[in-house]
Amino acid sequence: MKLEDHPTVKWHRSQVSTAEARTKPAVLDTDYLKELCLKSGADDAGFVDICRPALVEQMPDIEYALPGTKTVVALAFRLHRENIRTMAHSVTNLEFQQTWSHAKHVGRVICKALGSRGVGALNVPAGFPYESDRWPGKMWLTSDKIIAEEASLGRMGLNRLVLHPRFGSFMILGTILLDTEVSRYDEPIEFNPCVQCKLCASVCPVGAIAPDGHFDFFSCYTHNYRERLSGFSDWIETVASAGSRKQYRSKVTDSETVSMWQNLAIGAQTKCDRCVAVCPAGEQGIGEFLEDRKAYVERLLKPFRDRSEVIYAVPGSDAEAHVAAHFPNKTVKRISNGLRPNSVQGFLQSLPLVFQRYRSEGLNATFHFTFTGEESCKGTAVIRDKTLQVHDNHVGESDLHLIADSRTWLRFLAKEKSMLSAIVTGKIRIKGSPRLMKAFARCFPS
Repeated sequence: MKLEDHPTVKWHRSQVSTAEARTKPAVLDTDYLKELCLKSGADDAGFVDICRPALVEQMPDIEYALPGTKTVVALAFRLHRENIRTMAHSVTNLEFQQTWSHAKHVGRVICKALGSRGVGALNVPAGFPYESDRWPGKMWLTSDKIIAEEASLGRMGLNRLVLHPRFGSFMILGTILLDTEVSRYDEPIEFNPCVQCKLCASVCPVGAIAPDGHFDFFSCYTHNYRERLSGFSDWIETVASAGSRKQYRSKVTDSETVSMWQNLAIGAQTKCDRCVAVCPAGEQGIGEFLEDRKAYVERLLKPFRDRSEVIYAVPGSDAEAHVAAHFPNKTVKRISNGLRPNSVQGFLQSLPLVFQRYRSEGLNATFHFTFTGEESCKGTAVIRDKTLQVHDNHVGESDLHLIADSRTWLRFLAKEKSMLSAIVTGKIRIKGSPRLMKAFARCFPS
């Protein structure tokens, strides 16, 4: 059978000839698109043109997902407030899971409706799943917080959450990519809903949120994602390395094992969402805070601070010290967070994420790195006044210069090879004081 004689081809030709096929609109009406998003189940929506400077770094992944993207749709989905504020964390986890599922469903409904009009539309997963083959690099396709800010859905608060003018922190975000322009795009809102109450900093059990605006990603990630991503891989390695039930039980409590089962059976769980729970930002939450701040703190913040619980932290981290200093009712469980870079370039890029500023107190030095072998590159890390700057290539005069075979260095980071043996075999060379190397390592515990 010739292609032109195929029934499907003949049907298509007849549709075109009778002008029954719908033509893709050159431009989508903004009001129509906003109404579609809200009627489909989103609580708010905004639209960003792909040429926005804030999206430049995301362009490769956006084009990878939907070539020819012209518009990015940001969606907001409101969380039920009391389900997040409760001390019963199972309720909180369920609220997040149900809202994530709702967001994914709504995104699909919107894309199907647009697809019927000839518009190319792609629903980026709200939350998980990610592109796991990219691990330990950037797995997510879009940075939804940046997109939401550009789409007028809020501004980033002290707690590193996008705060909606109405919902505050009580929302999750979704993103849709379109291959069509819209008639009118949104702009960032002019004010920040964050009222600088700093309750999020006070309630954070690992001290990840600092009153001065600093955010410790490493400490937040290690505790909150204990049963996700590299936290899960660390648990798997604990299982694999345990020679017996007795050894396993000496490292993992029965409740932790059950919690991990629940994570696998029911869905991904988090360990802490208190920065959301205590936040009064937004029109729907500010009233209770303003009416009686003391009562607000007593009802929402104090129970979380006083709660007896296990906090997961890497030995020698700022989080471990923070728990000991501020939360006498909480117990630190020392773990590895399972993070292992698979390239030396990835190692250099990860330094700002895992830097522990309080562990760097008193250290003012410039470190040069030269990696050779399978992956060759140079980098510089400058630690000064409890801050870190990382540069490509060598910048300035070094106080310590590390020269290493790239594969050997990665094996050292993965705890598969000792520094001493690498130095003896010449795979790693250090020019400078070994004390500086120890001081550097202290700033990046693993």
